[in-house]
Amino acid sequence: MTAPAPRTRHKFLGRLSLPERNFVAEALRTETVGGVLLLVAAVAALIWANTAGGSYEAVRGFHLGPGSLGLDLSLQHWAADGLLAVFFFVAGIELKREMVAGDLRDPKAAALPVVAALCGMAVPALVYVLTNVMGGGSPAGWAVPTATDIAFALAVLAVIGTSLPSALRAFLLTLAVVDDLFAILIIAVFFTSDLNFAALGGAFLGLALFWLLLRKRVRGWYLYVPLGLVIWGLMYNSGVHATIAGVAMGLMLRCHREDESEPHSPGEHIEHRVRPLSAGLAVPLFALFSAGVSVSGGAMGDVFTQPETLGVVLGLVVGKAVGIFGGTWLATRFTRAELNDDLAWPDVFAVASLAGIGFTVSLLIGELAFTGDPLLTDEIKAAVLAGSLIAAVLSGILLKLRNAKYRRLWEDEERDEDLDGIPDVYELGNPDYHLRMAAIHEKKAAEHRRLAEVAGGESEDGNGPA
Repeated sequence: MTAPAPRTRHKFLGRLSLPERNFVAEALRTETVGGVLLLVAAVAALIWANTAGGSYEAVRGFHLGPGSLGLDLSLQHWAADGLLAVFFFVAGIELKREMVAGDLRDPKAAALPVVAALCGMAVPALVYVLTNVMGGGSPAGWAVPTATDIAFALAVLAVIGTSLPSALRAFLLTLAVVDDLFAILIIAVFFTSDLNFAALGGAFLGLALFWLLLRKRVRGWYLYVPLGLVIWGLMYNSGVHATIAGVAMGLMLRCHREDESEPHSPGEHIEHRVRPLSAGLAVPLFALFSAGVSVSGGAMGDVFTQPETLGVVLGLVVGKAVGIFGGTWLATRFTRAELNDDLAWPDVFAVASLAGIGFTVSLLIGELAFTGDPLLTDEIKAAVLAGSLIAAVLSGILLKLRNAKYRRLWEDEERDEDLDGIPDVYELGNPDYHLRMAAIHEKKAAEHRRLAEVAGGESEDGNGPA
């Protein structure tokens, strides 16, 4: 009787496949640019609010929109409920793509980032609740420190110049996608006001029509954009947070290619078009109208003394890092996954601490959790900014300690000596690649011999250096 073949162990943070690497590289490139714009918008909001607070409040409180449709909203609400729907639309497409073509399509491979993301949301919530139970604060903000802002995190990476290997970047991106999914569920379940069933039914009918048009392969943005706006308006008036409409439409798009003649799936094509709008306009404008809070010495001191704000800071800085790192370690301990030999557990902890940057969704949940208390809402926003800043500095230091290692791994991944557009590490088993490389090396050797002969001839004639 033959012995059963040993089961192969899954490599955690191993090298990505070439298509996945290319997708991650393009997605993160756009998010990084958007993250820099997000940083600029947040700084501009803070400066504006703390130097000309009256004009800042007047601008973000300016109302416009058709009141007869229930859409006479302030600019701040248009940014939070309208523009962020675009952000969540892209998040919905990302999630769908991950489930059908990315890391989440394989349950075994998906277990690690899903467990890590869940622990990375549960532990910050627990830290917040414990801080407020012991300090006598309000538990209403438990969800504020649970979110990760991928654009802000990537902007930090761009600023500190760390060349993270693609596997670590993909892990961070997958964490953020799963994080977004559960943040959406939290908003839908815990922050839904009294329901207007007529509007909600109309939104569901609109979504059904949206799905039917996609199913029938109907093309034309002039159909989908107006329909999407109607769905969004009905969802807003239903009492369910309007960003849920964006997620639902994103999840309906087809994100797999039906045959080789199709270069990109419809979901990937639309994401490629809409992501720059989300990262470059929607999220920075939301930051501009939401991040403007007082950062005077007294206000910042209160962040570390009030239980609600201290709970947010500790949740982001401590809870996120401990939750993601602990969840990842436990998942590898009880599954057949093992860490990539080129990386170490401190690398996972550094990325986990980077996920403590919770900006966009944390600010949104902060507004929803304390909507009846404007003063506490601003204090919670200040806590989100402080916690995100501390997490950014901490992760930056940890990543810098290993920057030489990351840069070597990154350079190995990016090296393309035969200039065919495909990194060499993905061609090592290709005979044509080895022939091309032999020809390139022979050409370089011939050039070196020619230069040596020229240098020798000049030396003999006395016309050049010996």
